Amino acid sequence: MKPIWHSLDISLDQLNEMSAGTMGAHLGMEFTEIGPDYLRIMMPVDFRTVQPYGLLHGGASAAMAETAGSVASALIIDPEKQICVGMEINANHIRGVREGYVHGIARPLHLGSTTHVWDIRITDDHHKLVCVSRLTVAVLPKKE
Repeated sequence: MKPIWHSLDISLDQLNEMSAGTMGAHLGMEFTEIGPDYLRIMMPVDFRTVQPYGLLHGGASAAMAETAGSVASALIIDPEKQICVGMEINANHIRGVREGYVHGIARPLHLGSTTHVWDIRITDDHHKLVCVSRLTVAVLPKKE
């Protein structure tokens, strides 16, 4: 399969370094794999990401999904000519998680010239589905 990325010249270390000072870094997110047509990310279930009942907060899942899809879109566009921004996200929370990590995989549903649509599946450490999310990203011309 031919990779979908604009450049194959990006490493996981670079992605994780670029996340410094962002919400993703604050919540402990870490990119773990760049495949030919997917991006994987993980996040701890801890004091930063749970709600008062001790379960993974739905907002943390949505933040993880948006991070994965937005970064994936950024890897597809030509950064010299374009930027990408989230337009819409939804998330269906399937199962609660109290400990360990959650793992997300972002795969494209649509890669157009002005929009990208991503399917992000989040699972627990036992590969059980936790959240299903869809993210729409606008691809805009970069202002000079």
